[in-house]
Amino acid sequence: MQRSVEICTDVTGRTGGGEGFHYLRWRSKVELTLDCFICERTARTTLLEVGAERAVCGGSRGGAASHYTAARISAFDVTSGADQLALRTVVSFWWAPFTDAASGHRAAAPTLHPWVRLHLGYDCPQEGGASGSFGIRTNMERPVSEPCAHCSRPVATSTRTPTIRLLD
Repeated sequence: MQRSVEICTDVTGRTGGGEGFHYLRWRSKVELTLDCFICERTARTTLLEVGAERAVCGGSRGGAASHYTAARISAFDVTSGADQLALRTVVSFWWAPFTDAASGHRAAAPTLHPWVRLHLGYDCPQEGGASGSFGIRTNMERPVSEPCAHCSRPVATSTRTPTIRLLD
């Protein structure tokens, strides 16, 4: 059956304009834990890209190779204000019940302990627009600030954990 999850988050930081502020943007890559019915393993890190028709399951921790899986980003909505950048993304994926042979856990949609990593990019005004990137995850202690790799000034701060909500 097809399922969908909505992921929402925001960060504070300047999204552009003004002297000394970094141009901040969401990158089109999302990492999300899903239970994979193809390799029949639970809690697999799945890599999704905006526009891709399928995702990549990270495979097994025991060394099994990554493989394609039936998941995609079906919505990627960005809202920006003077000092806030928000993201709402929807991930659609196919799911079927199974029992993980290695752990004995039953599959769930979404996985029992959903985790997400969202990626941001920025341009540093001090270094002629040199680019940098970083990610925020659900399992980070908040608040967390990310410094610029070029000038060490703060780029963005995450004060709330990203939410993951099953839509259907």
